[in-house]
Amino acid sequence: MKEDLARPWIIAGYSLFAKEGPRGLKIEVMAGLVKKSKSSFYHYFADLEVFTEDLLRYHLARAREIAARERACQSIVPDLLNVLVDSKPDLLFNRQLRIYRDVPAFNKCFEQSNIEASNALMDLWMAEVGLTDHKKLASQLFILVMDNFYLQISEKNLTYEWLLSYFSKLGTLVAEMKKSEVASS
Repeated sequence: MKEDLARPWIIAGYSLFAKEGPRGLKIEVMAGLVKKSKSSFYHYFADLEVFTEDLLRYHLARAREIAARERACQSIVPDLLNVLVDSKPDLLFNRQLRIYRDVPAFNKCFEQSNIEASNALMDLWMAEVGLTDHKKLASQLFILVMDNFYLQISEKNLTYEWLLSYFSKLGTLVAEMKKSEVASS
């Protein structure tokens, strides 16, 4: 029951963290968003550090839920793109973890959430980019793509259209890599 009453604080903090990173976690701002007093925050969380730990646990739970949806995708377009658009706050939260990965807890959470995504998406990824016979190459490319993806996304551009363009460019890149491989053989 206490967890249900604390949930609005988690949702507000999650949104703020996704937009501004850890510097956005201001108790007074969250209190305004949840329409509660600042002292209410301390009823559920000992301090901001405990709250942040709860946010990271919440993010990992969300990452597992999203991975389950990703695993069910039959194609990148439109299936995966729809999941990604629906998961915008979670992707932006993960972006902030990447930015602040010098904080050990953030780095650990970032890596764990990426493992969830990698495990869920690898078969689809290899099939879509035509690298089913090159699992190691596909895995290494996926890591680079994920890192690049988090560098590029923002609250404004994370749309279906932008994702479609991004994945189209990836397809072109892989096609060019394959041409280069065939030419050098």
